Amino acid sequence: MSKLKLEIVTAEKSVFSGEVDSLTAPAHSGEIGVLPNHAPFLTMIDSGEIRVVINNEETFMVVSGGFLEVMQNKVTILADTVERLEEIDQERAQESLVKAQQKLNSKDSDVDFERVLASIRKSQIRLNLVNKRRKNRPGKPNVSSS
Repeated sequence: MSKLKLEIVTAEKSVFSGEVDSLTAPAHSGEIGVLPNHAPFLTMIDSGEIRVVINNEETFMVVSGGFLEVMQNKVTILADTVERLEEIDQERAQESLVKAQQKLNSKDSDVDFERVLASIRKSQIRLNLVNKRRKNRPGKPNVSSS
């Protein structure tokens, strides 16, 4: 079966580099899927879940925005931040969500609402991915919703 080259990078590091069967990402205009030999295009990506398939095995990541380019059977994702499912600390994500919600509900006039809402969205995406994908994965602990 034909493969597709995938590079996922942030300003700090290379997150993934290798050949994949397919990927799905949260494009600005909706979720997109990319298969080998896809037509070239460039799009903005939103915060959400990236799903990569390699030899019928799925790998999941959380992305917080950036760009996705398809060119000559290669996909490059330039992301603001990316976390692999295995790297997500559920407790820390829950604490971040609670703190951001408290800031949003505070009477403090110095609250940067855009930043707080972005933090809430990122925490919710991380928690949703953990709850949805870690269950029923061999070798992974079961994670229940709070």
